Amino acid sequence: MKIIDKALEFEQRKHTFKTTSERIESSREVKDLILSLNSVYKEEKNPEIMDLMKRLTAIKQKIEKRLKGRP
Repeated sequence: MKIIDKALEFEQRKHTFKTTSERIESSREVKDLILSLNSVYKEEKNPEIMDLMKRLTAIKQKIEKRLKGRP
């Protein structure tokens, strides 16, 4: 399960992004991971994969909130 290992590594990584480009890159990376995990989840129906996708989605939302800034 190479995808799951990548996702777990991303989740454990420190999320302090200094520049906007780093935030954009990490947002794209986590989006790709979530979509990959979704395709695996469709085949296996493993609830642990769903929990991992939920945690990654929370991280992605935090990154995107920081990207958009305050109105």
